[in-house]
Amino acid sequence: MKPKILLTSFQTWLPHHISNSSDDLLAKIQKQDYSLLASLSFLRNLPVDIKLASQTTIKEIEDINPDVVICCGMAEKRSKLTIESNAFCEDKCLYTSVDLAGLTKSLIATEVSRNAGKFVCEGLYYRILEYIQLQSKHIHCIFIHVPLLRNNTDLIKKDFDSIIEYFGQNLAI
Repeated sequence: MKPKILLTSFQTWLPHHISNSSDDLLAKIQKQDYSLLASLSFLRNLPVDIKLASQTTIKEIEDINPDVVICCGMAEKRSKLTIESNAFCEDKCLYTSVDLAGLTKSLIATEVSRNAGKFVCEGLYYRILEYIQLQSKHIHCIFIHVPLLRNNTDLIKKDFDSIIEYFGQNLAI
């Protein structure tokens, strides 16, 4: 059976943002057919509010029961996709259960980060990881920061496709 993957993105939050690169990338992903690999669900344009974004995402997790949650946010000062290994809330730190070395070994425009940004991205990631642990759910979760999409779009999309393929191949039953 194909794994179910939930993908999320945020709205813009600063006046100079024309769009959010995480949502721009998911719009491209949503137009493509991944049905042989996985069943994709999208929760796009989450509010830039930790509580509301977390509540909305958790409700969607409860409704669709995905195997994987891929949360995405924009990181305009980064040049590559960055997969966050962990999230902090005050003095607590939670880590993803995903083998990030295995996930990223063949990716060109992606690296692992240990700094989810101390903003709504990290807040959402922490709350989703916490929810998964507290509910003893067997759900994999990662957070990916997406750089601004310019002349790097094809490379970024190719790596993102490979991430979906990784979960499609490694979680297929």
